[in-house]
Amino acid sequence: MCGGHVQTIVPTLLRKAERVTVRKERLELADGDFLDLEWGGDRGEKLAILCHGLEADAGVPYIQMMAQALIREGWDVLAWSYRGCSGEMNRLPRFYHSGATDDLSEVINHAIAVHAAKVIDLVGFSLGGNMILKYLGEREEVPERVNRAVTFSVPCDLACSSVTLETWWNRTVYMRRFIRSLEEKVRAKEPMYPEQFDLSKLKGTSTFRHFDDRFTAPLHGFRDAEDYWARASSRQFLGGIRVPSLMVNAANDPFLGPNCYPHSEAEESEWFYLEVPQGGGHVGFSGISEDVSWAEKRTVEFLRGE
Repeated sequence: MCGGHVQTIVPTLLRKAERVTVRKERLELADGDFLDLEWGGDRGEKLAILCHGLEADAGVPYIQMMAQALIREGWDVLAWSYRGCSGEMNRLPRFYHSGATDDLSEVINHAIAVHAAKVIDLVGFSLGGNMILKYLGEREEVPERVNRAVTFSVPCDLACSSVTLETWWNRTVYMRRFIRSLEEKVRAKEPMYPEQFDLSKLKGTSTFRHFDDRFTAPLHGFRDAEDYWARASSRQFLGGIRVPSLMVNAANDPFLGPNCYPHSEAEESEWFYLEVPQGGGHVGFSGISEDVSWAEKRTVEFLRGE
């Protein structure tokens, strides 16, 4: 398949996956909210926690196909849906966002408490990859069992990615879909918290800058979209990572601008690795009929230390 747009769109539309994370659990959070978790595997010695992208959930094909590949290779998997993404609206006014490492931390700590795995690996896509790398880099220490991380199509500079998605084609094909889905969440939340969700602000909301200024930032303690992007981007934290971590960002990813390819950080770190294949699009990296995609093969290799 030729071109980043085709490599992004076609696998999304045509790859199908059997759901293998069938053991469901609701994790009650310290702030009174909840997260819905899904487990797969046979309670082995290795566990992989899978983190999805913007407006996805634990059941999307790229998560389930990664889960299948890892289970075949001996990992158990824990896929989780962010707040408001599991099909049931979360309880609190807040949603999820790119820098919400507090939720990822609670998932990891819960996995350590209930699963006997000796090692826990992290695998993330797009927003989920940014969240993982920020989590690993912003903390002086992470739990000892956290072993390795693999991330794909990571908008590690959120401002750069947001501007890139405002180009005419991206805005028409991708941004409109994301904004429509986010608007549906706002409308669902308004009856629960009418004083915090002003539906009139949805008028004219057509970019991430608009949505993040009007909703994401005030709901999550940021001054505005620029403040949110600056504080939630993982690139500034890559130098603090102390477990082997791989970022794979395709050179033809239509979602990523030039600042989303942190070559200098990878050159200066003994823990953080960057690979930039020429093809792959955004969370593509696969043909239509492949049982195991290149991304799944590369993940298994890196988690094995290859």
